[in-house]
Order: sequence, then structure tokens, then C-alpha cells
Amino acid sequence: MPNVLQARDRPWEDLPPSLAAYLRPALPDLSEAITLAIAESIPEYKRPIEGAFGRALREGVAEALERFVRLIENPSHRIEDSRVYRALGRGEMRAGRSLDSLQAAYRLGARLAWRHLAVAAAAAELPAEALPMLAEAIFAYIDELAAQSVEGYAEAQSAAAGEHSRRRTRLLELLLDPDGADRELVETAAARASWAPPRALAAVALTRPGDADTLARRLGAGVLPGSVGGEPCLLVPDPTGPGRAERLDAVLAGRRAAIGPAVEPLAASDSLRPARRLLALRGAHAAGPLRVDDHLADLALDAAREPLAELAARRLAPLDAAAPAARARLAETLLAWLELQGSAPAVARQLHVHPQTVRYRLAQLREALGDALEDPQARFELLLVLRAERLHAS
Repeated sequence: MPNVLQARDRPWEDLPPSLAAYLRPALPDLSEAITLAIAESIPEYKRPIEGAFGRALREGVAEALERFVRLIENPSHRIEDSRVYRALGRGEMRAGRSLDSLQAAYRLGARLAWRHLAVAAAAAELPAEALPMLAEAIFAYIDELAAQSVEGYAEAQSAAAGEHSRRRTRLLELLLDPDGADRELVETAAARASWAPPRALAAVALTRPGDADTLARRLGAGVLPGSVGGEPCLLVPDPTGPGRAERLDAVLAGRRAAIGPAVEPLAASDSLRPARRLLALRGAHAAGPLRVDDHLADLALDAAREPLAELAARRLAPLDAAAPAARARLAETLLAWLELQGSAPAVARQLHVHPQTVRYRLAQLREALGDALEDPQARFELLLVLRAERLHAS
């Protein structure tokens, strides 16, 4: 036999092709030994080897061994058709198992193959220094098959995750249907997405498209990420449960987001709608997530924008004679005075000015607004329009 070359990445290329003729007769007994050992030794495959399982196992083992011998026989060949081994990996994933059992089967097969084929190689008078190369070739070949199975497993995981994601996206779209969620469609979609409808959920409006999936993973199972009308959002189950509010605040910290009120699942759009309005209204300057429940007055003022604009035109018209900067100072002082119920020192502290400055501005306001500052209804209307003005200015 020719000398064996130095090991390379494909160590079977360094074995003499003539060795294949000595190894092939050993394959039937080796194939049966590996089949029996797998069925007896690996719990997940421990079952009778008659029937479809036994046939598939025997055929798979026999084919793998024959391909190995063909690689020795013709070193220019590549490992043929990896689909078989990728399919094994996909099968493990679909059966709900980890790759541990399949990897154990590969390792067991490699050990038995070495024992049997070493005997056949010795009968072929393979030089003693070539036996380690045969061992390396066997284990490298099995490693390659195992790697193909790992890829198949990962492909199946990715496909399952993609399908799972598509089903959850469809469920979110149904829940947030602007025309109203259809109970029957939602129940069917929830079952397909393995989503248990909670008693209540809250929508979270977001601004950055890439955030939805990332945040959903951080918030945990049951959170539905997606987008409606091109705007990203989340549906978060049980938003008022123990620790949920704190968890939401922690995960959303540093992001522009608004959390809608808790609603029953079929009313999810009633949670997203005000969350989006609040995000548009106050989100630009928010240091963290906003909660609709904390800003209902702002939303009410925003919803009444047109009538409040008309009211402001009447109530604040006397201030329009002042220069813009002066008008802004007068409006700010008047709003603080109304909110603090007429305390000039308190207004001064809030605005960081001298009390005498506040009194001077109040004198200007009394001159401009007259009796309106003494009329409870007029003061209420002034408070409304000034708060609306501040809200929209921000």
C-alpha cells in the first residue's frame, strides 16, 4: 500500500483508495451493530426496530457508512447530498427534542465504526501509522454529518419561529382592527398562535420600528409585537399584575413610548388609540414611558382643541396687544396664579421670580382682563385655555 500523506481537513483523502475494497464487506455487520446499539442505548430511540422506525434507522445508518467508504474510494468526491442529515435535524426539532439524542447516536456510531473498520483495515495490512488517520477520517466524517444535522435543526427552529411570529402578528392585527375585533377570528388566531387571551391587556405605542420585537422579547411570553398603519406597538397582557408596571417602566426606560389603559382583549384598539395620541402630544420631551392614565386631562384638552381655541380667542384676546415675549410671561403668570389659587409668593417660587414681579404682572392682567379675574366661570375658562395653550406649546 502507498504511504499515507499528512493529515488535512478532509483526512479520508489521505487514505489509500484501495482500502475501500477491504472496508466494504464489513459494512453490513457494522450497520446492524450500530442500529441495534442506537435502539438499545439511547432512551429517545429505545423502541422496537421493526416497522417504519427500524427501516428508516437501518437505511440511514447503511447509507452513511456506504458514503464514507465511497469518499475513501474516490477522494475527489464531496460528501453527497446533505439533505438527509439536515432532515434528521429538522425531524428532531419537530419532534420537540433537543439535539442531544441525535448527537449521542452519531458519537455511538463513530465509536462502533472505528472498532469494526480498524479490524478490516488491519486485514488489509494498512500500515500501523495509518490507523490514526483512519480514526481521524471516521470522526471527521461523523462530525460533518452532525454539523449538517445541526444546520437542519436551526433551519427548523428558524422556520418555526418565523411561522410563530407571523401568527402572532396576524393576531395583533385582528385585535387592533379599527373596525372592531371579531371574537371568532381572534379566538381562532389565538389558538393558532398558542396565545392564551388574558383578562386585560394594554397597548404600548412606540416610535422606532425595530423596537417592537426587541422589547417583546425582554418583556417575556405573551407580549405581542407588531405595527399598525406602519407604526410599531406592543400588546402587553396583565399590565396591572404584580410587578408588571415596574417591569414595563424598566424595559421602556429611555425610549419614546406611551402605555394605554388596561382593557379587555377585544377592546385593544381602545388602548392603542389614546396611547398614540399621548405619544404625539407629549412624547417628544418625555424622559421615559408615558401612561395614558396619568394624562387624561391632557388628552381631554387635546380632544377639545377647536372649541378651546374659540374660547381662548375670546378670553385671551386682551393679552394679544402685548409683545409676544411679554404676552408669554403674562400667560405663564396667570396660569400659575390660577393653579395656585391667587398666592403671589407661591407663584413667585414656582416661576423663580421676585414676588414684586408677580404683583406687577398681576396688576397688568387685572387691567387687561378686568372683572374676569373675579368671576369663577371666567377663571375656570381661563384655566382651561391656558392649560391647553401650554400643552400644545410643549
